[in-house]
Amino acid sequence: MKKIGILFGQEKSFPPAFVERVNSKNVASIIAEFVKIEKVIQGESCGYDVIIDRISQDVPFYRAFLKNAAVSGTAVINNPFWWSADEKFFNNSLMTKINVAVPKTVLLPSNQHPDNTEENSFRNLSYPFNWEAIFEYIGFPAFFKPFAGGGWKNVYRLENEDDFFKSYNQTGQLVMMLQEEIDFTEYFRCYCLDRSAVRVMRYEPKEPHHKRYVQNPKQIEEKLYAELVEAVLNINIALGYDFNTVELAIRDGIAYAIDFCNPAPDAEVSSIGEENFEWIVEAAANMAIRRAKYHIKGQNNLTWGRFITQFANNEELAY
Repeated sequence: MKKIGILFGQEKSFPPAFVERVNSKNVASIIAEFVKIEKVIQGESCGYDVIIDRISQDVPFYRAFLKNAAVSGTAVINNPFWWSADEKFFNNSLMTKINVAVPKTVLLPSNQHPDNTEENSFRNLSYPFNWEAIFEYIGFPAFFKPFAGGGWKNVYRLENEDDFFKSYNQTGQLVMMLQEEIDFTEYFRCYCLDRSAVRVMRYEPKEPHHKRYVQNPKQIEEKLYAELVEAVLNINIALGYDFNTVELAIRDGIAYAIDFCNPAPDAEVSSIGEENFEWIVEAAANMAIRRAKYHIKGQNNLTWGRFITQFANNEELAY
């Protein structure tokens, strides 16, 4: 019997719906359940062939548990090793190499020295930074956000240089990035599962959270839809994420990837709506069952992005 588990926290609707959907398909020798952890012994199997991870980004114990499970052959979705190493500035840099449009972005040192460092720790860092060149490159308005953050924490919209320095002085030891604002005419949030299934949803990021998913959306022009799907697939194939959302803003007919590192994206029916919820439950169930069927006990069953696999094989980044 192959076991699929889901590891989660405060979610209410998605985890039980996922387990019920997998089990309702009555696939021979495959069952799904909530993950149960009674002990974690180095190098020993946790008993699950596939685990959908929805919470380890907030619980270090779970992240360590999942890495041990992966070493022992569990197909963990998403790959906990890559997720631990990933961050938004790198992702933007990678997009420039695979022909996905992204806003102009620069990386900035933390406003305050990290713990256990002092002035001599930064001998290679020019001071002051070339603020004039940076502001000329990015322009205003702009967004100021953590290079590895999420959930709209410590995100600032800046109108001018004064706004920047005022905000910068509030960021402490956070490493930040300054990013061009994309004045968009259309905006989309897209689920991508298994690096193959894509759900394109009209989205209004300026609305309150519960109103952001557009109800009764107007039809998407065919050419634009194809471009959105292609961008979403290219991003997730490059990064190796099996469960992710990608946000794309349209400016002058070009789709800019704005936020595309959400490996535990919101899937609660109360926020995404019934139709989107039905899609994500079905797609997640199908993905987990497929991964369980092809799971090979004792081997590496993780997904690795094309960036990693091509780099390891010294191949060019061609998408």
